[in-house]
This record gives sequence, structure tokens and C-alpha cells, in this order.
Amino acid sequence: MASVNRFIQFNNETINTKMLHQMEMLAGALADAPYLKVTTRQLIEFRPSESSVSVSVFWRHRPKQIERNGYLSDIYLLGAGYWRYFSIRAWAKFKKASTELPNLKEQLLLCAEEFRLIEKISKERPGTAEAFAVRESIYRDYHRDRYKQNKQKGFLADAFLNAAYLQLRGEEVPGSDGLRPLFFLWSGIFDAKSTRDCAIVVENMLPRLEYMLEEDMVHSYYTFGEAVESIPPFRYHEGIESEQRDQEEEIETIEEWFQSWHRETEISEAPAMEFELERGDSSYAEGGREEEGTGEIQQTAKGDSRGDHQEDNDAADRQTEKAAKQASGKFGSANDQVVYTEKRIQVQQDQRDNIEDWRRKQAPYVRALLRELKKRMTQRRQDVRHNLNAGRLSRNLLPLVIEERPKPFYRRTAPSKELDAVFCLLIDGSASMIDKLDETKQAVLLFHDVLRGLNVPHDIVMFYEDAYEASDAAQPNYFEWMHKLEDGNRDHAQEIVSMEAHEDNRDGFAIRWMTDRVNKRTEKHRFMLVFSDGEPSAYNYAENGVIDTANAVSEAKKQGIEVLHLFLSSEPTTEEQAAFYRMMYGNKSVSADSLEHFVEQTLRLLKRTLHLVIQSG
Repeated sequence: MASVNRFIQFNNETINTKMLHQMEMLAGALADAPYLKVTTRQLIEFRPSESSVSVSVFWRHRPKQIERNGYLSDIYLLGAGYWRYFSIRAWAKFKKASTELPNLKEQLLLCAEEFRLIEKISKERPGTAEAFAVRESIYRDYHRDRYKQNKQKGFLADAFLNAAYLQLRGEEVPGSDGLRPLFFLWSGIFDAKSTRDCAIVVENMLPRLEYMLEEDMVHSYYTFGEAVESIPPFRYHEGIESEQRDQEEEIETIEEWFQSWHRETEISEAPAMEFELERGDSSYAEGGREEEGTGEIQQTAKGDSRGDHQEDNDAADRQTEKAAKQASGKFGSANDQVVYTEKRIQVQQDQRDNIEDWRRKQAPYVRALLRELKKRMTQRRQDVRHNLNAGRLSRNLLPLVIEERPKPFYRRTAPSKELDAVFCLLIDGSASMIDKLDETKQAVLLFHDVLRGLNVPHDIVMFYEDAYEASDAAQPNYFEWMHKLEDGNRDHAQEIVSMEAHEDNRDGFAIRWMTDRVNKRTEKHRFMLVFSDGEPSAYNYAENGVIDTANAVSEAKKQGIEVLHLFLSSEPTTEEQAAFYRMMYGNKSVSADSLEHFVEQTLRLLKRTLHLVIQSG
């Protein structure tokens, strides 16, 4: 996707990925469920089929302290309250009872449960008091305001819920004299110890409410999420005992509800094991590998290898391109259904004229940078080893007098002729790059020439997702190498100018894939550069894509890999765009104000990182 600007400006929301990641970690710890994900929706809710809970966007556009405490209160309620203390069985039974006011009935119970659980959590975990105090203060003001508006508009069921919320907090609303008998019944919530107790209170109120109110609620202030009926069916296989077939799994808490879905997901991700369990043959194996073949070579062949890379890598490259690989949990939960293929980019046509022209223009910059870097490498402070038996005589001759076996000599250690660093360049291959391909090729060619000149190993890879083939079952992704770490100093300019724009970009997955590759290297300094022209955009990879990318960057940094981002735009970068990329990449995100400045920014980025390598040694 090319830009973070949307046509509808008021819907131009950005996610605080760092805060959302913290909330996810907290929710997982409170619920003792590491697999739990946190998303944002209109109201807090549960989505076990996605292994996620949602915090409310109600807290957006507020002062930072209020926003943070509001999200924390949501997480406390979800992870430390509803998770273990809300009865699924009582909720399901409550929903089955017919009424003329189904929306009011359900929201009253959730309102009562919120009050009960806040009281319970505050006693068990005193540290939650501050967040809940902020929550109560903001929601009191909100329900006061909504009560007045609903009364004026004639939404009496909505106004009653607002009044009921305030009544539990000891606050009466104007014009509520006729509701006193109902509020007397409502006060039973103060003695409620369980979901069932709250349900009984609401059920006792319903006949009066149905008599007083002609219409159900219009707005939603509370929601539960997925229907409790959406429990995954128990999976039978041929070896199960007959009496076990008749037993249905009973689910009492939300924790058990999520666990049943989580188990189902794990089973569905292991088709080979499932096949062995359900279709395997119980007879003894015969023959096996020995009968399959004698091990003799039937036929050999040598194929054509495109590209100018080392012959030692030919077999590995052919094996890499042979079959797609399954991500299956290795590269983050947002990419579980990804199927990826690694291959060499195919050289389309001879473009030597373009390459020579670009190199002629870039030559002065490349030569100047290489000359400066090599000069810095030679002038670097040399390490000194003292107390040696041979070498240069030290100025400090005191050991000759005071020591029995003096060692007055020293030696200087010669500086390393090569930089102990590795660079990896990931290039966004999405369709929006089509009008920026020439500038991108020139920048990548500059990157390639500088690192070849310094004999620094480097990867150059373009990544993209096939949008036409992507589905819920599989999302095909491709990595096309222009230059591999194993290729040494070979010139792959032809491969670089052969890159083309494709469809979508799954940035977080690509960063995790490259992190896994770079972790196998032994160099002291490891850098990953990401060239992109917009936010992540792929199948089922929008808001969660931004979070996944931010998490991938954070994980790479923890493993000692410096991630740098260069944003390519044909227009000056707005403050909103800069803030968006800083949110994903931290302060290591820079932008080119125009296509003409892209090569210049690439040179500046390389210069800065290589100086850092030389200085630290």
C-alpha cells in the first residue's frame, strides 16, 4: 500500500503498536494464556475462534494518561475478571429465556457483571485501583451525558441502562422517581457473588421493564463477542472409546472456552499427525525403505543455472525453489497460514546500457565514500598489548628496576582489513512500487556496489504476496534473491535491474524471515534495511499487519539486529506519515522527500551505518 493517507480523514487512525503489544503481554500473563492476542474494536469482547480479546476504542483521542489507564482497565476486566469468574453456562441459560427486550436484558447483565468483577479484582489486586478509578470517572460522565440525550430522543430503554449504571455507583439521575421499585430490585447486585446471582436479579426486573418499555435498546454499550454456541465440535477418531463418544465437553468459564478453540487450532495445524491417528494402518510394516529402491543412481543430469552466482550454490538454489514452505507458527501468529517460496530472480533482458549509465552517475559518490571509509579504517585507533618479552621498548622502564623478570616491551595490533559486519536489504515488491522502480533499482545498485567495494557480505531480497491466490487457507509469499550472502563479491547488477512490482507486501513476515536467516551469521554487526513505499498490506493483514511489523522489528532488535527503514515517496513526507513509521520502526526510520533524493538518502544511510561499524571495531 502506497500511503497512510485515507480519503476519509476522520477515519485516518493510527495504532499505538508499542502500547498494544504491552497490553497483549499483560493479558497473556493475567490469563496465563501466552497465545492470547489483543485487538481493538468498538467495545470489549471475546473472540475465541481468533484467540483474541478486544479492548475498546472508546479510550482513543484522550490524554495519554487516561488512554493508558482506560486500556489497562479493559485488560484487567478481560484477563483477571471475565476470564475465570464469568460463567458461560449461566450466560447461555440466561440468553435462552425469551423476552421482548433481548438487548436490554443482555446489556443489563453485562453491566452488572462489570460492576461485580471490578469490585472483585480491586480487592484481589490493589494495584489495579488507579486504572479502575480513571475508568469509573470517565464512564460516569459518559453515562450522565448519554442519559440526557436518550431521554430527549425518547430512547427510554437506553436511558434506563444509563441510569442503572449510575445507580450502582450511588448516583441518582433526574426524573427517576418512577424507577425506584426497579432500582430496589437492582440493588441486589451488591450482594451478587456469581454470574448466576446477577442473572437472577435481571430476570426479576424483566416483567416490570417489559410493562414499562415499548421498545428495546437502540445503542450498544456492552457486548459479549462471539456466541457461546460457537464451541468447536469434539473431534472423534477411530481409536476413541464408545463411551467417550457420548460425552460432550462441558465448558464453564471463558478460559475453558478459549482453551477448547486453542486445542482445535493446534490439531488442525498438524494434518500429518491427524492422518496417522485416524487413517493409519495398525498392521506391521513390511519392506520399508529397502524395498522402495536399491539406492542405485538411475539418471543424472546437469541443468542450466541462470544468473552469475557461485556454482557451489546451484544445488542449494534448485532445492530451495523446488517446493513452497509452510510458515505454521514460526513467523508470528498473524502469518500462520503463509506459504512461502524462496528463489533467484530471473534475469529478464540484457540492460547493460542502463547499468553502465547509472554506475557512471554514481561513481563519484561511491569512490568518495569508499575512500573515506577505507581511510577511517586505517586511522582507527590500534589496540596495544603491554608486558611482552619482545617488541617495541616501552617508555615506562621502571619494571627493569623493580621486577625480577621485567617485560618492558609492547606491540600494536594491526587493524582488521575487513569489516566484521553483514547487511541485508529487504525490498517491498508491492504493486504501488511500480512508479518508483527505476529509483529503487538505482538505490539498490548503489548499495550493492558500496558493499562489494568493502568486501562486506550482503543479502538483497525482494518480497511480495500473491494477492490473487491468497485465501483463508493459504497466503502465498515469495522471496526473490538478487544477491545472496554466499555469493561473495560477484556482480549481480543484471538481477537488480530485473526486479518488478507485484501485488501485496507482508512486512512483518519478511522481517521475521530475514531475522531467522541473519541469526545464523557470526558477524559482530548485523544490519537489516527495509525499503518500502507504504504500510503493510496483505490478505487479513491490515491493522494486525502494523502490529505484527512493529513486533517483528522489536524482536529483531532484541536479537542484536539493527533494523533501518527507508520510506520512498514521490511527495514530501507528512508529519503523520513520519510518526506512523516511527511507531513501527522507532527512530531508525528515514524518508526521501522525493524520488530524486532516494539514492542520496540510501548513500547517507549506508555511510552512517558503516561509520558506526568502523568506530566500534
